[in-house]
Amino acid sequence: MKKLSARRRHPLAAVVVLLLALAATGGLYAAFAPAGKAQADETAQSLAIEEGKKLYSVGCASCHGTGGQGTSDGPSLVGVGAAAVDFQVGTGRMPAQQPGAQVPRKKVIYTQAQIDQLAAYVASLGAGPSVPTEKQYSPEGADIARGGDLFRTNCAQCHNFTGEGGALTEGKYAPELDGVSPKHLYEAMQTGPQNMPSFPDTTMPEQEKKDIIAYIQTVNGDKTATPGGFALGGLGPVSEGLFGWIFGLGSLIAVAVWVAAHTAKAKKS
Repeated sequence: MKKLSARRRHPLAAVVVLLLALAATGGLYAAFAPAGKAQADETAQSLAIEEGKKLYSVGCASCHGTGGQGTSDGPSLVGVGAAAVDFQVGTGRMPAQQPGAQVPRKKVIYTQAQIDQLAAYVASLGAGPSVPTEKQYSPEGADIARGGDLFRTNCAQCHNFTGEGGALTEGKYAPELDGVSPKHLYEAMQTGPQNMPSFPDTTMPEQEKKDIIAYIQTVNGDKTATPGGFALGGLGPVSEGLFGWIFGLGSLIAVAVWVAAHTAKAKKS
């Protein structure tokens, strides 16, 4: 009996019991913590959708319908995704002040938290492009030269080769890209707002979008030099040549008229 009692009171026994307790606690945490976190995330998402629905009912339903199905005054939002909401509302284009050929960029009236809630609600109506992460749209590690090639191939026809924008048909236009945030540039390529075609990752991979964003930011940066001098809006040689003909030739004609007038006056004297 003494030997058995001694064994039970051995110091190592307490250590073993403590280790077993810690292991059991860790196992329980591993089993229940992820589920708890997932449940918390799901609850937060549900609350965001609920708040977004309230904001939608006040600011969007009159044009896009109570369930996002669309009306004669606004297109359906089913399947446009959170990225489209983040772009349209985050640039102030939505809510629109009035119908027109194109909705212009204007002051943003919602906070980013409210925009996220609206995006969550619209995303719940149907699957669509999600809001990109900073890693996706950050120009870090991008190939600027490759971005320039891609931009001139896919975008310059409307936006001009430096992103100065340009006129389209029926009162529409391609907006200027200077000052647009990288996130909104990425979302525009994802969703194809208004007259712009969409470029999903299956058509234009994430890296190519990063390259284009880096190019746009570079050519419109404060440190970018213009070797040709006055860029005339970056419209290229046609506008510069036209400027030269109109003002250059006009100046020569004015000088010729002035010389002829003074020569005739000198002869009369």
